[in-house]
Amino acid sequence: MQRRQLVQLAGAAMASAAFGAQAQSFPSRPIKLIVAFPAGGPTDITMRVLAENAAKILGQSVIVENKPGAGGTLPAQALQTATPDGYTLAQIPLGVFRLPYTTKINWDPVKDIRYVLNVTGYAFGLVVPADSPLKSWTHFVGWAKANPGKLSYGSTGTLTSPHLTMELIAQKLGLELLHIPYKGSADLMQAIAGGHIMSAADSTGFAPLVEAGKLRVINTWGEQRLPKFPDAPTLKELGLGLVQNSPFGLGAPRDTPPALVQHLHDAFKQAMEQENYKAALARYDMVPMYMSSAGYSKFAQETFLREKALVDKLGLGKAP
Repeated sequence: MQRRQLVQLAGAAMASAAFGAQAQSFPSRPIKLIVAFPAGGPTDITMRVLAENAAKILGQSVIVENKPGAGGTLPAQALQTATPDGYTLAQIPLGVFRLPYTTKINWDPVKDIRYVLNVTGYAFGLVVPADSPLKSWTHFVGWAKANPGKLSYGSTGTLTSPHLTMELIAQKLGLELLHIPYKGSADLMQAIAGGHIMSAADSTGFAPLVEAGKLRVINTWGEQRLPKFPDAPTLKELGLGLVQNSPFGLGAPRDTPPALVQHLHDAFKQAMEQENYKAALARYDMVPMYMSSAGYSKFAQETFLREKALVDKLGLGKAP
């Protein structure tokens, strides 16, 4: 074996030993978890339960920091300048994989994030105020066709999954809708409850308002009807051939040592398996949706390619 190869092997062994020692003493201070949507919404509420569970397992606090806006992509952006020492994690919504196609950025969502694990995915739907004359999807489509550009719908941000799904539906049906973006579900629900918009496309953060009799569910976007809203048809049932559940998980800075990624993966996997996290998700018709670090990385690669096709189809890509 050549001297250079021996030196390289020795260096790799030393690095591995250092990472192992680092992982044994990790964490020695609080970990920051950046969440992509505002406090008080379904993402924030469920992620705080996950963070509390993980903190008990890790023996250190996991502090949630809300960083809403820019379609949920700000936490991923923050990872690009964070120290890769395991003390900064970020929620990675699906919109992150669309970013290079719609915005000029100098980093790659697949290569420049270390994917730790996927934890869940959203259940989505379209809601209107309970007293709206739009009693069903048929009414919604009919009114939109008769009033081009006037039927307003809110979403959790431009180029988020709710926005793109509604635009894809509009394209399929030849509708012209008025999109109004908000920073997150909490803001969006305030807007529709206050009568500022005619409808809202969102994850099931709308559930409490539906149960209180203030909103009505027009459709849901999963593979099957949601048990909580059995009367609301799916997009597939309505002949649109669409399913949207938008998985999300946790990412770390690109150069985070593998031993630390494994340590974090194991702690958060255990955290997401606990009953209180499952119960928090169930409030919003969400379920645990585990992917390993390797599985989540593969999902990121595949989603990156699929989202390009969607952005191109809708003509929402950035100018060359």
